[in-house]
Amino acid sequence: MRRYLKLQKKFSTLFDAVIQDRRFAPAHAMVGKFAVETGKQQTKEKQKDEGKFVELPGAEKGKVVVRFPPEASGYLHIGHAKAALLNQYYQQTFDGQLIMRFDDTNPAKENAHFEKVIKEDLAMLNVIPDRWTHSSDHFEVMLQMCEKLLKEGKAYVDDTDTETMRKEREERVESKNRSTTPEANLALWEEMKKGTERGMQCCVRIKIDMQSNNGAMRDPTIYRCKPEEHVRTGMKYKVYPTYDFACPIVDSIEGVTHALRTTEYHDRDDQYYFICDALGLRKPYIWSYARLNMTNTVMSKRKLTWFVNEGLVEGWDDPRFPTVRGVMRRGMTVEGLRQFIIAQGVVMMEWDKIWSFNKKVIDPIAPRYTALDSTSLVPVFISTPVSVEEAQVPLHPKNPEVGTKTIWRSAKLLVEQVDAREMKSGDTVTFVNWGNIKIMSVEKTQDTVTQIHAVLDLANQDFKKTMKVTWIAEADAPPAALIPVMTVDYDHIISKAIIAKEEDWKNYINYDSVHYTKMVGEPALLNVKKGDIIQLQRKGFYICDHEHQKRSEFSGVETPLLLIYIPDGHVKETANKAKQWAHVGDDSPVVQDSILCRVQYLRWYPMTIVADSQLRHSCYSTCATESISEVKIPAGAVQNATAAPASTSADTLALYKAIEAQGNTVRTLKGEDPKSDATKQAVQKLLELKKQYKEATGQEYKPGQAPEASTPVAAVNGDASAAGLYKEIEAQGEIVRSEKAKDPKSEASKAAIAKLLDLKKQYKEKTGQEYKPGQAPAAPTPAANGAPSNASSLYSQIEAQGELVRKEKAKDAKSEAAKAAIAKLLELKKQYKDATGQEYKPGQAAAASNASVTATPAVSGSVDASALYAEIEAQGDLVRKEKAKDAKSEAAKSAIAKLLELKKTYKETTGQDYKPGQPPAANATAAAPDVAGDASALYNEIQAQGELVRKEKAKDAKSVHH
Repeated sequence: MRRYLKLQKKFSTLFDAVIQDRRFAPAHAMVGKFAVETGKQQTKEKQKDEGKFVELPGAEKGKVVVRFPPEASGYLHIGHAKAALLNQYYQQTFDGQLIMRFDDTNPAKENAHFEKVIKEDLAMLNVIPDRWTHSSDHFEVMLQMCEKLLKEGKAYVDDTDTETMRKEREERVESKNRSTTPEANLALWEEMKKGTERGMQCCVRIKIDMQSNNGAMRDPTIYRCKPEEHVRTGMKYKVYPTYDFACPIVDSIEGVTHALRTTEYHDRDDQYYFICDALGLRKPYIWSYARLNMTNTVMSKRKLTWFVNEGLVEGWDDPRFPTVRGVMRRGMTVEGLRQFIIAQGVVMMEWDKIWSFNKKVIDPIAPRYTALDSTSLVPVFISTPVSVEEAQVPLHPKNPEVGTKTIWRSAKLLVEQVDAREMKSGDTVTFVNWGNIKIMSVEKTQDTVTQIHAVLDLANQDFKKTMKVTWIAEADAPPAALIPVMTVDYDHIISKAIIAKEEDWKNYINYDSVHYTKMVGEPALLNVKKGDIIQLQRKGFYICDHEHQKRSEFSGVETPLLLIYIPDGHVKETANKAKQWAHVGDDSPVVQDSILCRVQYLRWYPMTIVADSQLRHSCYSTCATESISEVKIPAGAVQNATAAPASTSADTLALYKAIEAQGNTVRTLKGEDPKSDATKQAVQKLLELKKQYKEATGQEYKPGQAPEASTPVAAVNGDASAAGLYKEIEAQGEIVRSEKAKDPKSEASKAAIAKLLDLKKQYKEKTGQEYKPGQAPAAPTPAANGAPSNASSLYSQIEAQGELVRKEKAKDAKSEAAKAAIAKLLELKKQYKDATGQEYKPGQAAAASNASVTATPAVSGSVDASALYAEIEAQGDLVRKEKAKDAKSEAAKSAIAKLLELKKTYKETTGQDYKPGQPPAANATAAAPDVAGDASALYNEIQAQGELVRKEKAKDAKSVHH
């Protein structure tokens, strides 16, 4: 050995060369003395291939257990997809297990429907877990562990109000209850478990360190009292663990070895391990990864729900949405998504990046087809004798495994105007999948090419310097018939890439984010099925959203092939915006506006097809049930729109009410956190409303001084004022009850009670009598035309209350809320019968009395028509919401049936079909009463909707229902 070392030292260069030479690797392996060093370049390459998938500390083959724990309160978005695919990767890499756990610790947010939705989303991602579990499976164990901490003095029951607790945490001040004895804590714990009024004022906090620099360690809450029904356990429990308490316990019990969490949870890692230590549990390893955020969109469920509820998108699978369903409907593949997530190494990613990964996946396998913009077709006449013939050509120029397609050739070819303008007499042009053709003449009208004459030059095989064009043959043979195609190009739903916290995201909504193009396609496109990804040559990649269907025997209309454009990662102009050329040989106008193009698209569809849920998603229009041509075009879409009418007293009164409501919102938010973003936005909105009020009235807004109505409707307005106060008192009473249920001693409760007393005082001053529940103020006797208006108002209230009853019954038919809603509905029906002399019948609004018809026919007819119109609008919104949830549900079907019935009644009343955006015109002499009637109906609708919003917010301010 000594001699060997001397030789190595003497001939070090040679030894090093031999050691480093890879050709000697087998010899080194046999001897076991030397190992060939791995080059740095190889390490870099390996890191590049692995991306974010790094080795897990302590991971062993067959022993790794990971989990994906979403909350069943919404649809999965692309951020959830990243978490699911990361966990799946480690499951497969280490032959381990993947637990799919529904985090159902918050009963208000859990929804069995969304559990089904999430399972479907995971199936789309090809994620197959080994186990399905729920956090609620371990509620009993968590109860016992909480009691253990209380008995050992490691936790305490705290009745400090939310605001004080937040302030104490910020100032690192211990709660007055921190030193309470275990016996006293356990007594309060029993109150919490029973869900008593005293128990609802308390929560359980674990003792950690109130002086810690980490806010998550300052005695976090681990249990709260919420006597609400749980989707799985019913009313068995009145207390529920927080996510931070449940997570480490359930992870440990279920055998999770590695908990993957986003970096935003990093501050809670110490808390996670502290709870494990305090309970003597095995500690899983926490691995943090970067949270996925995308530009030009919103990711929060609250904001996405707003888009759906406002009807600005087609549903949760809208291709503009970052939901799993949305991106996959737009053409994202699971493999493309997986490759993107592997490479994703920063927090904020641009959409171009994700689509460029997807293109690498689809480009080698997407079949190629041809379709031309039908607004710019130019005929090319071949003078060389050509018979109508078919030919087989490859579907992919580089991948023969994709197969072949049949193309047709004839003496008349079609090309697009954009290509025709480049052709000149004497040019040789290559027609893809045929050969070279020589241009003989080009005929134009001004700058528009009208037709081209050419001859075949197939013997010329020189394609290097020729212009390449796509084309379609026009022939009389039925198999060669062209098919209609409609392409849709979706833009970003948010116009700004990254919105700052202090900015209002609604200011950056892109209302012009859908662009349609009407095209004609080659016959081979008949083979394209829903979900197929193809490439239209020289246009881009597309996914089939709806297959082509032949002419319907009922309507005689064929359904076009609907293709959605798939971005390829290049920043460029919208691929499918309508061209600026005019039609050639067609009198129809150029489709330059996407809304008008959408109208044409809807007219193209037979009514039998529109009933299909997928097609409704494509159209997202309420017009399909009656007349396909009835499309609701948003205000401002038509250039020559008529000017808005001058502001009326009803308008200013509505503004005044809006300012009052916004003022209440501002006060509530300031009470919670005066410096929060929500407070700032609310204040900004209040100032904007006051500005609008000043512009409309010419004077500043003054609390308690509502704008006066015009003289002709003084009597009606006076009655409406008393009735309005009565409604406000009822609504405020609901708020008081809701706030008392949460915390009777809270500032919100006190403020609500104070407002209620003030409203009652105003009511007494207005009517001369005390407010009495269930006894609404009577309408003035002499108003002949007031009776039908009152009946119409009652009818609208019954309709709204009926909606509320159905919603409450759907949640819990035996709940107090449901019983109260039913009682109120019965009372309203009784009042309706007293006012009209007949029973309330759905879809049959009360007609005005003969006297009133004789006295003021215009008023009565206008009020009835306006009320019906408003009902149809409201019912249309309900239909859209139900369709967004589940287009095939019973609720959706019943909502559609009611909408059709309302439209039928409207036609019988007015003698004309209901048309969106065209309310019934009032008689000139009855203008003032009609305004008051509309304002009253609107006010009642707002009141009813406000009731619903308050109830939903009282349950969960962040739920998907509002």
